[in-house]
Amino acid sequence: MNITSQMVKELRDKTNAGMMDCKKALTETSGDMEKAVDLLRQKGLAVAQKRAGRATSEGLVETYIHAGGKLGVMVEVNCETDFVAKSDAFIEFAKNVAMHVAASSPVSIRREEVPADLAERERNIYLQQAIESGKPANIAEKMVGGKMDRFYAENCLLEQKFVKNPDLSIQDLLNELVAKMGENIGIKRFARFQIGA
Repeated sequence: MNITSQMVKELRDKTNAGMMDCKKALTETSGDMEKAVDLLRQKGLAVAQKRAGRATSEGLVETYIHAGGKLGVMVEVNCETDFVAKSDAFIEFAKNVAMHVAASSPVSIRREEVPADLAERERNIYLQQAIESGKPANIAEKMVGGKMDRFYAENCLLEQKFVKNPDLSIQDLLNELVAKMGENIGIKRFARFQIGA
């Protein structure tokens, strides 16, 4: 199949990947746009995993104040170099994360950081629901596992669906940025302030 420059441009607009990476992905998938997007996302994940161990001592603190000043968020996003910290893509990512935290109110960044008492309370509620519905113990455990996965997906920042594009999780956005910038990038912490909460 002939890969046109228009196809490459369309894929680049969708993924923010480099021109040559887009062309290569389209060639490998015989011009199938969706498969090319998936391929580029998989490569982004591989790049992110490879860079995950590198130190991140640069970055920025970004804020988001919702209209009316009743809700505000601060988020710290780290990277390896000052050059990346000052790039438009990095700043935009940090702004998007801050806005997302304001809208989605996550409990933690990762599953491992969810307070143990909160996770245990949710687990007990789900287990009690399963038992009350008359399910056998082994089925009840599987149901609880699935419900806990859903709980984490809804409450852990990296697993949440991005409010501006529910097809992507925050982790997907982070992986794309890592692949684009070629550095280890991480969300270090966030704080959400709301009047009356």
